[in-house]
Amino acid sequence: QVQLVESGGGSVQAGGSLRLSCVASGVTYRGYYWGWFRQPPGKEREGVASIGSYGAGHYADFVKDRFIISLDDSKRILYLHMKNLEPDDTGMYYCALKPTFGISLRPTDFPYWGQGTQVTVSS
Repeated sequence: QVQLVESGGGSVQAGGSLRLSCVASGVTYRGYYWGWFRQPPGKEREGVASIGSYGAGHYADFVKDRFIISLDDSKRILYLHMKNLEPDDTGMYYCALKPTFGISLRPTDFPYWGQGTQVTVSS
């Protein structure tokens, strides 16, 4: 049973930084594909960044080089380093997994989800 637990969210002012973490259990092999998603208030969930065990990160256009996704596959921990945060980055941030490699930022491609961690950016 795959379980994902996010942490690291919080409230920051515009221009600030946060590092989100996602600890996975029940992941028994490399080759999963990992993603960070977010859901702003009143909006649909959207992809932020994704990464596989052997590849580079893939980012949504709105990231604009402000975020870095990284994976410690040996520990099954996914990170999202965020800097220069903007009020529009406010939302619930989710970690997700899919069991096969394949670049994607579509929420519907990912069957496993964490409960989310809240990020609030004030102006």
